[in-house]
Amino acid sequence: MTGFLGQALLYTVPFLLVLTFIVTIHELGHFLVARAFGVKIDRFSVGFGKTIFGRTDRHGTEWRMAWLPLGGYVKFSGDLDASSVPDQAGLDELRQRVIAENGPGAERDYFHFKPIWQRALIVAAGPAANFVLAMVLFTVLFSVIGERIVAPRVATVSEGTPAAAAGFRPGDLIVAVNGRPVEEGAEVTRLVMMSAGDPLTFNVQRADGPVTLTATPVRRLENDELAGRVRIARIGLGLGALVSADYRFRRLNPVEAAGKGVEMIGATVGTTATYIGRIFVGKESGDLLNGPIGIAKAAGGVTRLAVEANPDPGLMAANLALTFLSFAALVSIGIGIVNLLPIPVLDGGHLLFYGYEAVARRPVPAHVQEVGYRVGLALLAGLMLFATWNDLQKLSLFKFLGGLA
Repeated sequence: MTGFLGQALLYTVPFLLVLTFIVTIHELGHFLVARAFGVKIDRFSVGFGKTIFGRTDRHGTEWRMAWLPLGGYVKFSGDLDASSVPDQAGLDELRQRVIAENGPGAERDYFHFKPIWQRALIVAAGPAANFVLAMVLFTVLFSVIGERIVAPRVATVSEGTPAAAAGFRPGDLIVAVNGRPVEEGAEVTRLVMMSAGDPLTFNVQRADGPVTLTATPVRRLENDELAGRVRIARIGLGLGALVSADYRFRRLNPVEAAGKGVEMIGATVGTTATYIGRIFVGKESGDLLNGPIGIAKAAGGVTRLAVEANPDPGLMAANLALTFLSFAALVSIGIGIVNLLPIPVLDGGHLLFYGYEAVARRPVPAHVQEVGYRVGLALLAGLMLFATWNDLQKLSLFKFLGGLA
């Protein structure tokens, strides 16, 4: 029981800490921009459920910490429904009530009566805060540990693979993929992973001169220490530094580190967008999408690896902190991307409604909002179930359960 409890804590505690921290920063983005525009705010909550601790500031905003650490929320005064986008009738009713209670002009302090560009900025500030957080974390990481660059040198070629059929040899240096120059092995791996079934052209530098090779990535089942059982596109190459020139390390000043952080965010967003697009056109199955179980497993995995990396308490703590910064940055980017999806109930859905309002000069009709809200909930529920199904498959739980029949 102790072992099970220990494993459960190893996975759930880091996951909850990272999730609550990132979602709180997301909500803080909404809060700070709203406060800058003079919006009246009722509550800022870290966590959900019963209040553990709370206080009210001079602006009348209740700051509270709740017992369920699954993120948090910010509540603007006058929110009429779950989607926070009332129709014209709802706005008129709210305006009359606010004026009756507080006098003419008081409605200007309410979110729904702010100019549309201010409302759009307030909504967009949540995902923006996630990207800013990721940039700050990456900047800290690159400033502290620097940048390690490993050239895309072919160390091994597996037999019977697309790479072997294409004519790759150990010692080959990949300089471009589909005409795109590459400097790191990680870039090649990322491009291959996103190209299952699509032929890739590799420009390769050999001792006897440049050659051009073509290989088509195929999916294969792998057991990843963090992700579990996943199908990933590969061509059968093992990349690594074979000579000293293949490995470079450089220190980065804060400006360079920030630039590298922006580059990392761009690469992550681009890879995610490419993967989602390939799902919609049927080129990917979507089994790399993670739900709460998968994220919790990854959080526990990086915690364990960081602890096991060095037995010295000081080095262990430093390694754990740096590992968590990197993991939190990636999760923060993911949450920012998800919230920008044009799905009602998400920030992207609100922005979609505001776009309509800007063009039509009136809010989205109530019946359209209601349908959109229900469809959005259904999409989110379906996405969550799909991601959870993936998580369980990666953990091999269904294989275990099948043995019980």
